Amino acid sequence: MAMTEKQGGSDVRSNTTRADPVGEDGWYSLTGHKWFCSAPMCDAFLTLAYAEGGLTCFLLPRWLPDGTRNPGFRVMRLKDKLGDRSNASSEVEYHGALAQRVGPEGRGVATIIQMVQHTRLDCVMGSASQMRAALAQAIWHTAHRSAFQKRLIDQPAMAAVLADLALESEAACALGMRLAQTFDEGDPLARLLTPVAKYWVCKRAPLMVYEAMEAHGGAGYVETGPMPRLFRQSPLNAIWEGSGNVIALDVLRALGREPEAVEALRAWLMKQRGKNRAYDNWLDGFDLAGVNEATARLAVERAALAAQAAVLLEWESPVADAFCSLRLTGRGMAYGAFDQAVDARAIIERASPALG
Repeated sequence: MAMTEKQGGSDVRSNTTRADPVGEDGWYSLTGHKWFCSAPMCDAFLTLAYAEGGLTCFLLPRWLPDGTRNPGFRVMRLKDKLGDRSNASSEVEYHGALAQRVGPEGRGVATIIQMVQHTRLDCVMGSASQMRAALAQAIWHTAHRSAFQKRLIDQPAMAAVLADLALESEAACALGMRLAQTFDEGDPLARLLTPVAKYWVCKRAPLMVYEAMEAHGGAGYVETGPMPRLFRQSPLNAIWEGSGNVIALDVLRALGREPEAVEALRAWLMKQRGKNRAYDNWLDGFDLAGVNEATARLAVERAALAAQAAVLLEWESPVADAFCSLRLTGRGMAYGAFDQAVDARAIIERASPALG
């Protein structure tokens, strides 16, 4: 995929790449620059360019039908990134690169957003998997490391942190799986749940990976272990496919234009009423009406917490009540900073079957 240009970033309508029709067989000649082209080793790329009818989506192949290389597609350089180094990103230029139109002229954003929605699902599941990996490393380390005459995992302060991390991980995974279900079923709930989950799960990943790193002490900060790579990787999904503000504004747009999606989210959340008091109280204070650009982030955060609680309740997870208690009522800011009564040992054992 190649959408981003250096002058616009997420504002793809400020793109300057042009597309001119050539011949009678549906080909266009593209001229312009893309500051980010993901996975330049691929055989084809979805990209945006201005045709006569407006911003349009194109499929740009590396190889033309006659077997020759597309001469106008030029990789200028690879990006030296903080993380995600195993997946190359590049800066490219189009010098008369040949491409086929996908969808009607002028409907480029509406066309490519279908793929973006699926990639946002991928971001959610990718961040959830990072969180699970970090949790597994933290539990393994603390189960085998002793200090002050006890294993770390048996010390109350560490147990509180691990239980909190385990709740975060399970809620992220469950929300991602529930979101995938909406894709499979063509559920209108997907329209709002996708950006809500993408915003929240991807933003929570770096915080959780850091806390899991801290559970290792200094051993977590050295490159001989797995935590530094996990930590460097963890911020990416929150930036990729729309950073926090872009995602929040997408939710705001859907609230104003897609009443079916709003009703689907509301109905799903309300269906879980009566299963947990903290959840019911949360819903009583939850209202999507009157959201504006300045309050969009807060609304998305509250919707995400409601959605995570809802799916845990819907699927009758053994940790649903603990999640509602720790996430939907007052608590401290850091992981492990709570005074609610939860069975930390049971939560940790559920997160690590090998310890059971």
